[in-house]
Amino acid sequence: MRPGPARFAETGHGYYPIIVAAFVSFLLISNIAATKLIAFGPLITDGGALLFPLTYILGDLLAEVYGLGAARRAILLGFAVSAIAAVMLWLVQVAPPAEAWGNQEAFEAVLGFVPRIVLASMAGYLVGQFLNAYVLVAIKRRTQERLLWVRLLGSTVVGELADTVVFCTIAFYGIITGAEFLNYVIVGFIWKTAIETVLLPVTYRVIAAVKRAEPTYATPTPA
Repeated sequence: MRPGPARFAETGHGYYPIIVAAFVSFLLISNIAATKLIAFGPLITDGGALLFPLTYILGDLLAEVYGLGAARRAILLGFAVSAIAAVMLWLVQVAPPAEAWGNQEAFEAVLGFVPRIVLASMAGYLVGQFLNAYVLVAIKRRTQERLLWVRLLGSTVVGELADTVVFCTIAFYGIITGAEFLNYVIVGFIWKTAIETVLLPVTYRVIAAVKRAEPTYATPTPA
């Protein structure tokens, strides 16, 4: 017996706008935090790795509750806002500083590197988030409301792997190379995947709460 259509909530009301706002905010904060490389002993990562995994948890929430189309709109909005942020930071950087303001070098040393980070983030983010949403919804169409952990973890592994490889290559290849670069990629992937795995019980509860709070989720609708 073939499974019926998967259930998804409508986006015209309810919690969808709030979740999208948090999704985009976490992305922007992660882009700025990622300008700093962090070392925990021999393990190398960047500041964005502390918060960025939460964008994937919110991406899972959007795809699971609202469907692929709704997740796609949130992803594209995040892309557009990141692009605007990169352009604005570049314009501020190249604008002539006032004589009384002596922090141009400090600004360029931190935020002046952001456009490259944002380019890396946007490329990795588009590939990773689209794969994450696509895999989650594809599995849900087969499993319906069962085996939520399979689609959460399966989509995370695929999305985070693609995201990490693309981001690390564009953002820092050439600055770090060889074994150090491989260390950075592997640690980033394992770290972000581990965070999502550890937070899986929380993700379960949040998804369940949002499903209960969305009255339209009870009716099967196309993704």
